[in-house]
Amino acid sequence: MNENAIKRRGLMLVLSSPSGAGKTTISRRLLDSEPALSMSVSATTRPPRPGEIEGRDYFFVSASAFEQMVSKGALLEHATVFKNRYGTPRAAVEQALSQGRDVMFDIDWQGTQQIAEAAREDLVSVFVLPPSVEELERRLYQRAQDSEEVVRQRMAEAAAEMSHWAEYDYVIVNNDVETSVAQVKAILAAERLKRERQIGLRRFVEELRGSGD
Repeated sequence: MNENAIKRRGLMLVLSSPSGAGKTTISRRLLDSEPALSMSVSATTRPPRPGEIEGRDYFFVSASAFEQMVSKGALLEHATVFKNRYGTPRAAVEQALSQGRDVMFDIDWQGTQQIAEAAREDLVSVFVLPPSVEELERRLYQRAQDSEEVVRQRMAEAAAEMSHWAEYDYVIVNNDVETSVAQVKAILAAERLKRERQIGLRRFVEELRGSGD
């Protein structure tokens, strides 16, 4: 018998950060290098955009269907953004966790709080900080996606978002993407080895003890 025989319950990895801190880049690197990690797929009431695929990008549902999901407790977290509803279906995440697969979430502090209330024992939350306000502003301008007015708005929002850093299990400062990815991988490795997540550990140890008699 070897360690691969020990069944493990998956975990929910939440990455949060102000816009421009590098969270999206870190997430992509993790998904490319961690086979047991997948991105959660949200349900939304907004219509599909060109190229988006049902079940891969989002689960597209009607407003009434979304409200039913909320009322039945079928969502781990949900929010309204620009008059559209977004939420994480509980069943798909629970199935992944029970199969030993990890699920990553790209949500803000409010969504993280909702997940903590719904399933704290499965949650591992990481807040990504920029190395400085000046660097955050530089990154936002470097993206060349937003007007100066929007950048200013994002900088104001960043201050509010960063005030919630202490609500997270881990905090990293994204000076360098490779270093940050390595740090999140180290967090994943440690959290996967937690005794309570290794649901097959008791049986494994009992068999080890029995084989020595």
